[in-house]
Amino acid sequence: MEKFGATPANIQWAVVRGDYASFTVSFLENDEVTEFDTDGWQFSATAYDPTTDVLDELDVLVDGSVITVSAPALITENWGIKYRSVVAELLFDLQALIPDGNSTITWTPVIGTICVLGDVSPGTARSTIGGLS
Repeated sequence: MEKFGATPANIQWAVVRGDYASFTVSFLENDEVTEFDTDGWQFSATAYDPTTDVLDELDVLVDGSVITVSAPALITENWGIKYRSVVAELLFDLQALIPDGNSTITWTPVIGTICVLGDVSPGTARSTIGGLS
């Protein structure tokens, strides 16, 4: 019998405002090598800014038992204000809905804080590298 609901992993995720950012989670068996069977699981991830009371849905890519959570630049460009080192701290989680017979188990394996670092480049500069578009 699997036990879900153990203490979630607590991740501190540093993101530069206006940049794409991602992290990957691998679900493994106790031997830490064998992939855990996550077939049929549904994943979602959300960021929450307590200062503005705004929820942002994050992108979730599932590849077997490897889950990639990403925050597109179009979302992160709205995180935080002003020009300083840390412009915002948001809360986030990764949630799994796991089929269990006639019911569904809701499990949050990852929680954390997004530390949004300030940028100083104007938005149009992000689309060029070395002066090339």
